Amino acid sequence: MGQSLLLTLPEIILTVAALALLMLAAYGGDRAARLATWLAIGALGGAAFAMPGVATLGGIGFDGLFIADSFAAYAKILIYVAAGTSLVAATGWFSRDGDYRAEYPVLILLSSIGMGMMASAGDLLTLYVGLELQSLSAYVLASFQRRDSRSAEAGLKYFVLGALASGILLYGISLLYGFTGSTLFGDIALGLGRDGISTGELFGIVFVLAGIAFKVSAVPFHMWTPDVYEGAPTPVTAFFASAPKVAAMALLARVVIEAMGPATFEWRQIVIFMALASTILGGVAAIGQPNIKRLLAYSSINNIGFALIGLAAGTREGIASVLFYMTVYVAMTIGSFLVVLRMRDLEGRSVETIASLSGLSRTRPMLAAAMAMFMFSLAGIPPLFGFWPKFLVFNAAVEANLTWLAAVGIATSVIGAFYYLKIVKTMYFDEPAPEFGATRDTPQTVLIAAAALFVSPLGYLAIPLLDPMTLNAASALF
Repeated sequence: MGQSLLLTLPEIILTVAALALLMLAAYGGDRAARLATWLAIGALGGAAFAMPGVATLGGIGFDGLFIADSFAAYAKILIYVAAGTSLVAATGWFSRDGDYRAEYPVLILLSSIGMGMMASAGDLLTLYVGLELQSLSAYVLASFQRRDSRSAEAGLKYFVLGALASGILLYGISLLYGFTGSTLFGDIALGLGRDGISTGELFGIVFVLAGIAFKVSAVPFHMWTPDVYEGAPTPVTAFFASAPKVAAMALLARVVIEAMGPATFEWRQIVIFMALASTILGGVAAIGQPNIKRLLAYSSINNIGFALIGLAAGTREGIASVLFYMTVYVAMTIGSFLVVLRMRDLEGRSVETIASLSGLSRTRPMLAAAMAMFMFSLAGIPPLFGFWPKFLVFNAAVEANLTWLAAVGIATSVIGAFYYLKIVKTMYFDEPAPEFGATRDTPQTVLIAAAALFVSPLGYLAIPLLDPMTLNAASALF
């Protein structure tokens, strides 16, 4: 039991911190919100710091329910970094509107605990508990600005569609349990490999993958994404677009490799369909969007499609390419949303139209340069670092004899490049729109600069570090 508890040390740190901050919020009220935020960031840092030690110890806890390996460690560190960054971004944004409450960092911590459980799930029930803990926090975060009708609508839409996805996932879990006789990933793999895949097992696989696909916002389970991203407060949208995506992709990778390994032919067809549909719809639907947050929602759908191409390979290199892709994706996406946080008029009100970026290169040249780097990187245009993860996922697909899938992926990335370049053209070549109000938020400025440097050609210097780490993490699943 002691060994099992030691394997869950990062989750224990975050749980204790969340409970302590809940008491601080109860006694200190909203005056303690800023202090609670920095304490929450400290707790996330402590959990990330404990992660390498837990990974070195390694092993399976609670009779197979919880897995602590290098794959989970890599995913969790990425989750904690994304969650901490979105907390830093929130302080300056909410304080202007007077909506920042002490519960916000607590909800982020509780969501991070759920995401950690998702990455370490070794059983369908642990998977479900982690996913629900993450989701319940997310529903409240989406509707955090109670006086804003858009925020309330976003929370309600997310809740209703999330409940539907949970029902689909539970139905799939019950089918897999009924036909294989277990909820443990290892036992499910044995059951699937025993006498071939029965119709009942196939339906179970389809429903489980559909439930997880909702969390990754892969087509055709993406319908909540544009509305929730647009309606939720911008720091919350930045959080939704980064940390939960990493957790859901890590969960999906673990489920298909460890639990559904013998059914590779079956799950690969589903993943390929989701990959193609996501890259095509994410590329085409974003073209006519006037709202920058909706455009970035379709961008996230598009990028998840590319990550799924790497997953479809089903090899060690394929999983490593997915982890590499998600690492760079988090930097590109959070960087883009940090720029969106700076989009306020002279009276301090949020502005979300793409047209308001017109001529930004003349009024705020450094901000325009950072946004241009994020857009070029999301489009995968060399020499920016966003090109390299796309190359890795396409290469993994080619090595797995899925050359046609890589070719379609390359073609759809050209479609996506159109709307990224449209934003750059708006900032650099259109007549200047009314100037944005001045913002003096040093932590945000530092984060934008760090993200821009990471996605710049300097990011290639991180390849010798990231390559062995992602390969080592992917090896844990095989």
